[in-house]
Amino acid sequence: MNNGHSDRVIDIRHLSKTYASGSEQIKVLKDINLEVNRGEMLAIMGPSGSGKSTMLFILGIFQPPTSGSYTIAGVDVLNLNRDAQAVFRREKMGFVFQSCDLLENSTVYENLELPLIYTGVKRHEREHKIMEALQRVNLEHRVRQPSNRLSGGERQRVSIARALVNEPEFILADEPTGQLDKDNSERVMDYFVKITEEARVAMVIVTHDAATAERCTRKCLLSDGVLKPY
Repeated sequence: MNNGHSDRVIDIRHLSKTYASGSEQIKVLKDINLEVNRGEMLAIMGPSGSGKSTMLFILGIFQPPTSGSYTIAGVDVLNLNRDAQAVFRREKMGFVFQSCDLLENSTVYENLELPLIYTGVKRHEREHKIMEALQRVNLEHRVRQPSNRLSGGERQRVSIARALVNEPEFILADEPTGQLDKDNSERVMDYFVKITEEARVAMVIVTHDAATAERCTRKCLLSDGVLKPY
């Protein structure tokens, strides 16, 4: 893999986050620098209270830092207004959460179709994109299945396909194996490895699980607001 600047997806410089608690200033994140390239899967680990949730919110552009810069694929996302940030999230980012967050009374197809509708993909193009994303996680045979009739592992694989359907630059995953048994956790990580290599996306996984982190290209530890290689 070429690690040149053209391959850079995430570029964070001197990022800090401070909260006010009464008259006290609590520094949750301290001077964080981070780069993630295409085809790279980074695990961010850390104990409770280390700042992982704050880091997750900032990476997902749900919350601004107090200081520092953050670009995704060369776009200064902190300088976008709220509406533009929402559009950027829909078009350039994919999200995988521990709880899967599927629409319970909808089919697999409908769950993947929703982000395509939001981004204005025409009806005749949607089926191709949906089937391509499902093929990446070997679930094309479940395309018409109601999501509430899937196993836990299948549900998480559908959420991965949904994160992929808009061909994002960057996928952010929050404890994606947290509710899965060992076999399904390994299977999900197999798909993450395949996706980052084949689709050339950048992926950041926030996790407590050492086995999940071991499958990643690189690991960082967030401790007391400081991010360092692990």
